[in-house]
Amino acid sequence: MKKIVLKLITLVLISCLLGISSRLIGMSPKQSLSLAIFFASILGTLFFWDFRLSFAFIGTSILLVTKTIDLDHVLEFSSLEVILFLVGMMVIIGFLREAGFFAWIMSRILRTKNLSAKKFVLLICVLSALMSCAVDEVTSIIFMVAAVLEFCDYFEVNPVPYIIISVLATNIGSAGTVLGNPIGILIASKSGLTFEDFILKAFPLAMACLGLTILVVIFWYRSSLKKLDENIRELGANDILIKLISIPAERHLKVSMGFFVVVLFFISLHHRLEVAWGLVANTVLLVVPLGGAGCVMIWKHKRARKYIEKDVEWWTLLFFLLLFVQAGTLKYTGTTVFIAEKIIGLTGNNPFLLTSSILWISAIGSSILDNVVLVAAFIPVIQGFGALHVKLEPLWWALLFGGCFGGNITLIGSTANIVALGILEKEKNIRMTFLRWFGIGLTVGVLTTCVIWLALVSLPLYR
Repeated sequence: MKKIVLKLITLVLISCLLGISSRLIGMSPKQSLSLAIFFASILGTLFFWDFRLSFAFIGTSILLVTKTIDLDHVLEFSSLEVILFLVGMMVIIGFLREAGFFAWIMSRILRTKNLSAKKFVLLICVLSALMSCAVDEVTSIIFMVAAVLEFCDYFEVNPVPYIIISVLATNIGSAGTVLGNPIGILIASKSGLTFEDFILKAFPLAMACLGLTILVVIFWYRSSLKKLDENIRELGANDILIKLISIPAERHLKVSMGFFVVVLFFISLHHRLEVAWGLVANTVLLVVPLGGAGCVMIWKHKRARKYIEKDVEWWTLLFFLLLFVQAGTLKYTGTTVFIAEKIIGLTGNNPFLLTSSILWISAIGSSILDNVVLVAAFIPVIQGFGALHVKLEPLWWALLFGGCFGGNITLIGSTANIVALGILEKEKNIRMTFLRWFGIGLTVGVLTTCVIWLALVSLPLYR
């Protein structure tokens, strides 16, 4: 109880000091209040994770009561297009999970001849990254952890190194497409970047960083890999690869696979279709998952309520919605333009310094906070640079990669980390320590962010 009270007092003091300090440097009362409320919600998330939605509710209520924002702008800044996109995709993913789609993918790839420890690491890295690209990091990591645990049980090895490896690859892969991470769709919806832009510019960099990560983890865990090689030679690999995963009815699986391919096809062409049909940007991007989810619920009408109630993470989506409102309030009050002007004053409108600052601040910030929280805070600031005639595209890429790759640095850096370690603790009663993760996480996080840094500031494609 004392710890809770101490955290609460710390939260209030920091928020109040921030509000007072912002007034002293020239912000208006409403700007200071919006900034203080937003940081109170962030600190509430950090100190009281289970109550993060409560802080978002209370903070938004204060903003409305004090007339810092009005109802019309609450609706405008709630980013309903992002929320509805995620709802539709969560329904579709629930359907795919039920059909055994993810189990089938893992069974195909894990049935590998002449299996070795290095080959296993390569497989789980590539599979983790590609699955997070195609669906999302949380769905990907749930299935990967289940597969890794059963594999390690059979070969009687410690699962911790392989769980960490899978999470690192998942976070890297999640930057490759719009679908990989909630921050991808959030950035795409606010920046005008399309699915094709992500495939052409983000995916190659993510795969290059994945290759570097594979080399690092093979060296880092070389003793663990040596032990796994010994056990593979002793126990043999055929049985585990046959019985590891059971596949449901083949006809149902084929239909679900075809359906998912169609969804991905239309999402990948959303920009071209919007231009051809004269639609507002991102209309098709939103319509495809919503329409697809509607078809799923008609086809599986007896399970439609289950898809909405169980597969859609309403707690998280409501938190995102209200956080977007609070971040939008910073823009509405002019706070983000004020901050952008101060940053420009420090960097001198130098593209190299701006891009570098956004990349490293977002990477370090994502190691402390959930990356969605951090990106929601940064988006209005980057939009504020637009009013100052700064080219924004390199900054959007810096924010995307910093948010995704910075999540690898600590064990609380991304949702995938938290989910994977929660399963590990529940299933194996293994509790991960901060330092056990931090060594490899910091190494991979810094090295991959350096690769992105060099690419963003030196390659013409990203400038």
